Order: sequence, then structure tokens, then C-alpha cells
Amino acid sequence: MSTRQNRLFAAMRPLSIAASAAVIALSAVPQAYANPHILVDVQTGQVLEHEEAFRKWYPASLTKLMTVYTTFDAMRSGQISPDTPIVMSKRAAAQPPAKMFFKPGQKLTLDSALKILMVKSANDVAVAVAEAVGGTQEAFVLRMNAEAAKLGMTDSHFVNPNGLPGKGQYTTARDLALLSVALRRDFPQYAGYFSLEGITTGTKNIPSINLLIGRFAGADGMKTGFICASGFNQIGSATRNGRTLVSVVLGTDSLAARADASADLLQKGFTSQFPGADTLGSLRPYGPGQDQVADITADICSAKGAKVRSETRDEVGRMKVQSPYLHEMDHEPSFSYAGLIPGQEDPQTDKMAKADNLGNIPVPMPRPTSF
Repeated sequence: MSTRQNRLFAAMRPLSIAASAAVIALSAVPQAYANPHILVDVQTGQVLEHEEAFRKWYPASLTKLMTVYTTFDAMRSGQISPDTPIVMSKRAAAQPPAKMFFKPGQKLTLDSALKILMVKSANDVAVAVAEAVGGTQEAFVLRMNAEAAKLGMTDSHFVNPNGLPGKGQYTTARDLALLSVALRRDFPQYAGYFSLEGITTGTKNIPSINLLIGRFAGADGMKTGFICASGFNQIGSATRNGRTLVSVVLGTDSLAARADASADLLQKGFTSQFPGADTLGSLRPYGPGQDQVADITADICSAKGAKVRSETRDEVGRMKVQSPYLHEMDHEPSFSYAGLIPGQEDPQTDKMAKADNLGNIPVPMPRPTSF
């Protein structure tokens, strides 16, 4: 038994068996990280843990959750349905990667588009959905901000539907938690979009970018995002014994780090006791960074950042996740169809899509037992 364990057991002698078990579980959780983060119980709204939750941050592709919420609201009102054709415009097709490389005029259903947004995080499809729902991207963005205001996202503003860098686009960990909880509560019938293991276009299989899916016990969502200015971000969700938790982790330095941090935070939520009484509604603004949007480009998109990311991969490119709560998938991913409406396929589109490696995420390698 280690010295640390001896101290733990000595300190626990006066405690009950249940309390002792809680101490052991808590001791196994890695130390809190400095990035903005928050952990919330979906059913109660209780904030279990938070740090720098009101620090303004670029939302990157986490923006697409606001796009999806606005679209779900349009579906609820009957304006649009899962079978509605989504037509690619020139503006949509011109968006930079990650993208599907669909050509102007090509069509897919809204159902396929939503799956693509969650799994591939395609910027071209996000604009096409926005135009289908709002008429124009600008009109849709107005609806996004109106929905955000109704949800109480007081420190968020959106300028596009895909999260590409744009002046005036910002959010906070607390606001993203509000949005994520609202998605789970307001639209439970659409929860399946967030837990997809992958999609297929009919010619290409695309695994989910979310490394919690299929690798963390109970994982069922929700979204990842990256731009240089915001680093690697993740909103994770998991359900165990009927209890759903949502975690928001911002500004990590690699794909593996955001998965590790999300898994550790969610595991802590399921195994620890939290005495705080704050909810998302009662949590008051605090801390630095409320007046200016953080920009961590110098740390992320630099030689130093590239070195850090290279150290999280093995010799064949697999990510070396460190969390003991993540494991390799024990089955082949299930791929749900999300392609063009039959009859519109184009070989050149498939060729261009295969050249886009942003969606080809190597399978993670669990932490060796010697760590």
C-alpha cells in the first residue's frame, strides 16, 4: 500500500463505510485543470463543479449546438421536418473545411444534415441548414441569438452557424451548459443525434469526432470544436442509472486532452458527492475574462502546441488518451446513413471528401497499465 493510501485510510477511520468509499473514489480522480469548465446535472440543473465558467471564449464548432437547437425549434413549430430537402447553395459549398464538399444544387434531407453536423461537424452543411430554416444565413443567425437570449445565455453572441472565426462571436462555459441542458430537456426525442458512433455517405464511413462515444461508460453526446483561438473544446454527456450529466471543457491543447478532461469530469460527477447548492440559474458571474474574449492562438497554433499534440500520439498516429475511464471500443462503430438524396451522387465530390482528413480521427489508445 502506498504512503498516500496509508494516509487516506488513516484519515477515514472515523468515517462511515459510505463516506470512506466516497473519499476513495474522489482520490482516484485527477486534479482539476485550469481550463474553463463546468459540470451539471441535467435533471436538477445543479452545478456540481465549475471554474472560470464566465470567461468569454470563442465557441468554435460548439456553435453548431446552437444551430441545432434553433433547427429543432423550427421542427417543433412545423416549419421544417426531418424529410425536408436541404439544398446546397454556392455560399454553403464555399465554406472551408471541415466540410462534405457537396456541390451547389445537390440535396440531402434535414435528417442527414443534422447527423453530419454532429458527427463530421461540416461547415458547408451548417450554412445550408441555416439557409433552409432562416431563408438566409443572416436571418438564421438572428434566430440563433434570439433563442440564446430566451435560454438565458447572457454572455453569448453568434455571427455564423458553424463556428468559424468571426468578430463578435463568443460564449462561456456556463452558457454552453445552459444550451446543452436545454437540448436534452426540450428535445428528448432528438437525443439520438448526439450519440451517433458514425455516419456513412454510402461510399465513405466517417467515425464520430467525439471520443467519448463508445469509449466512456454511458456516454451519449454531445459535440466537439476547435479553432486556433479557442483550442480544443468538448461538451460531453453521459447517462447512468437514469441520471444524465453534462460537462463543458474549453481550451485544452489536443484532441486527446479534451477527451481525457471530459471523461475525468463526468466520472467525478457520477462517483463523488457535491455539497454546493448552485444551479445554472443561480450561479452568479465571477472571475476574470468577462470583458474580453480569450485568444490562445499563441499556445495552440505554434511550434510548442504542435509538439504537445505530437506527444499525444503513438508511432502509428493513434491518440494516447490518459484517462483511466476511457477504453477502446469493444465493437465496430455503427454507421448511420447521412448522404445525398439518392440519384445525386457525384464521383468528384467523393474524391474531394476523401482528401479532407479533418474528419479522419485515429482510434484512441487507452492509457497503459504501467502509467
